Order: sequence, then structure tokens, then C-alpha cells
Amino acid sequence: MIYHMKKLTVLFVFCLAFLFSGFAQTGERLWGVGFHGGFNQYNGDRGLGFYRFDNGTYGFFQISCSRYINRFLDGVLAVNYGKMGYSNAAGSFKYNMFLADLNLRLKFLGNDKCKFTPYVFVGLGYIGLANDENVVNNFARPVCGLGLTYRIAPVVSLQFQESFIFSDYDKADGRTGWLRYNDNYLQHSLGLVFNFGKGKDTDKDGVPDRMDKCPAVFGLAKFEGCPDSDNDGVVDSSDQCPNTPADVKVDAKGCPLDTDGDGVADYIDKCPDIQGVGKLEGCPDADNDGVTDADDKCPNTPANVNVDAKGCPIDTDGDGIADYLDKCPTVKGLQALEGCPDRDGDGITDQLDKCPDVKGTVENKGCPEIKQEVKDVFQKALQGIQFETGKDVIRPLSFPILNNVVKIMKENKEYNLIINGHTDNVGKPESNMILSQKRADAVKAYLIKNGVEAGRLKAFGFGDTKPVADNNTPDGRAKNRRVEFVVEF
Repeated sequence: MIYHMKKLTVLFVFCLAFLFSGFAQTGERLWGVGFHGGFNQYNGDRGLGFYRFDNGTYGFFQISCSRYINRFLDGVLAVNYGKMGYSNAAGSFKYNMFLADLNLRLKFLGNDKCKFTPYVFVGLGYIGLANDENVVNNFARPVCGLGLTYRIAPVVSLQFQESFIFSDYDKADGRTGWLRYNDNYLQHSLGLVFNFGKGKDTDKDGVPDRMDKCPAVFGLAKFEGCPDSDNDGVVDSSDQCPNTPADVKVDAKGCPLDTDGDGVADYIDKCPDIQGVGKLEGCPDADNDGVTDADDKCPNTPANVNVDAKGCPIDTDGDGIADYLDKCPTVKGLQALEGCPDRDGDGITDQLDKCPDVKGTVENKGCPEIKQEVKDVFQKALQGIQFETGKDVIRPLSFPILNNVVKIMKENKEYNLIINGHTDNVGKPESNMILSQKRADAVKAYLIKNGVEAGRLKAFGFGDTKPVADNNTPDGRAKNRRVEFVVEF
């Protein structure tokens, strides 16, 4: 018996040393030492004693050492000592039993925070049996079972376990071969497990991962391991303003206080007690022109009007009319014409005046009214200017009409004249176009020769493209062969 105890002690110390040497250097997992009690049951050639209590009760005591590997797995070394036997009418046997096993425990939930943890396990073990007549050394291949752990406190757990021990020996009960398998045992146990050791601290902030609400980020113990980057007293995960400058007072959300509720924090608000706007550092701008009320010389400027540094509407052309009211904001103009100029003083603004340098009438869009005698001369010229057939040579009988045109142009220096030549549709359109241009040029040359400045004259030929009468009749063709004069200013 003493011999077996010594062997068991040596084996336990060896396995414990193995576990510590394998894991203790990392300091990442929790250790647990358990003290358990329970009773053994036998199943073999003498009878089936599992879950029966009429064949004797055989108690045992166990010490276990467990190592947390991860949230699903633990490594466990267990050593127990107790009684094992069986008794019925056909006979009995009884041993002192030593068991040491090393197993791997699989936790179903995989959640370290759960109070209840169901599990299964499997492993290998050594079995030592001894009585006054016999000493048996054999092995459990395997040891397996299931259990339930209930965490009473962070360092103490209650553990219930059912262990099935499959021996590789068949003579412990004094019989062999009857059931064609070896002697097997069942252990029912209940115990307390005490957890100790340094838990994993991934972020090295001094708060173990089990207690760390932010295990992957370096944090502070007062915030259960969570960080407070700006040191404002609100953890980063709840901090809606995580980069608050030092010594700035914040609210429960970690954002700087804003007394006037204008969205500009007090520490940068130049008007902290009056609602203002962010772009003006928290000061008010009643007319929203970009100039604070305190500096605004025109505090009631209409919305969306550009202003100067004093808050007054911009007057680009300096005519005393603000740009937003000035229809000609880049050119000095008159109040009566909403800021637009009128060079000729005819009451029509230059941009609408087709003759901006000559006084005219509204009906004539700012141009002077053409005299009736001028209109009469130009009307006579329509068919009065005649050319040699098919040529651009002006017939002499047309000279009096052209001389009247020269006189009009000399007396009205503001006139510019457009000369438009037209033909009938006799002949090819291409030839007619050329002929009409030559005839218009001939008229222009005559006027220049007789003293009209060339810069005041323009000549264009339109061929037969703009008829004013029916080209199917001699009279219509005659009307279409014409020279038109149009006055420009």
C-alpha cells in the first residue's frame, strides 16, 4: 500500500511539473485546484453495479489540477484514493484503489462568463489496486465522462462529475472472461475547485481579459480596462467626441459643454452665452451675411446678399446702388435706370439701346426715327436702280436715285447703310447669288466714289433666296430684281 502511495505521489508531482512547465511561462491561462469526494462502482464478471446501491458503497477522495487552455478546452490532472469492491450472494471482493489520470476537457458553451458550464472529457490513467492478498497495476484506456461546473464566485466553483474508467485488466474481481470484457469502474464525484494564477491580459493594461471589457485595447482599471484617449472621464466606446482637448469640461457623452446650445463648444465660443454660428466662432449673425452683429454696420441686409467687411451690401461699380439692386452692377449707372448707364441720354439703358450713342425712341429701340423723305428715297430705289441685263453695270438712268442716297448719307452722319442685292430666279441659283453680290458691290462703289465713307457701308448679295413676289410672272420677277437700303446706327 505504501509502495503504491509513493508511486502515485511521484506520478502526480511529475504530471503537475509537466503542466506548469508547458503553460506557466506564458501566464495566459487560469489554474484550478479541486478537492472532490464521491463513491466508486464496479462493472465486470461478478455483476453489473453501475448506478446500483445494493452491492456496497465504496468512497474515494480526489485532488485535481486543471489548466485553462481556451474558452472551449481545459487540461486536467486528477489523483484519487479510495475503496473499490463488489458484494452479492455469489461472493465479493474489495480493494484499496489509486487512480491518476490526465485528460482533456471540452466545454460546450465556450463562454467564460456563464455560471453553468457543462462539459465532457477524455484521457488516460493509471490504476493501482491492493488488498492483503494481491497488488494489481493496470491502466485506464480510456477515462472519459461528463460533468457540470457552477461558478459560485470568481475564485470558487462547484463541480459535479461522472467518470467512466475502462481498465485494461480483467482479474481484479477474481474472475475472467465471463462478460468478455475487462473490469470497468464508475466514479460519482462532487467537489470544489479553487481558481488562481494570473489571467490572460492581451492588451497588457493590468486588467485580465476576463474582467476587461476592452481586452484588445490598452485601457484603465477604473474603466474596467477600456481606454479614455482624451482623458475626459468618458470611455472611448461611449465618447462621441473622442479627441476633446485637455482640461475641457464635457457632458455625459464626452462632448465639450455648449452652454448656449449653438453647436459651438464653450471653450472655442467667443459668445458662449448667446446662440451664434460656428463659422463666426459662436457669435450671432442676425442677417446671416457672414459678419457678426457686433461688427455689422448694416444689420438688416437681405438674405444671400454679398457684403463687405462691415456687413454692408457690395457696390462693385461705386454708383451708390448695391449690386443686389443694380441691374448693371459692374458699370456705373443711374438710379432712375436701376444702376444701368445711358450714354446718349435718351432714357433707354445702353444694354437695351441699339443706338447707344445716338438719341432715339423707345419704339425704335433707342435708335432715331428715320425721316419720311429718307424712307421715300429708299422705297424708290427698290426698283429704281437698274443694271444692264445679266451684268453688274448700273444704267445711267439710276444715277439720280443714287445721288439722292449720297445726299442723305452726307446729311445724316449717324447713318450706316446696308446694301442688299436680290435677283429673280431666272438662271442658275449659283450665278444669281454671284450677280446679286456684284450689283450690291457696284452700288457701294458708286456711293464711295461720290463721297460716302466706305466704313459706313456694307454690301450683301442674296441671289433669288428672298423673293417678295411670284417669280412665275413677269411683274413678280421685276419686283424681285431689286436693291434694298437698310439704315444702321
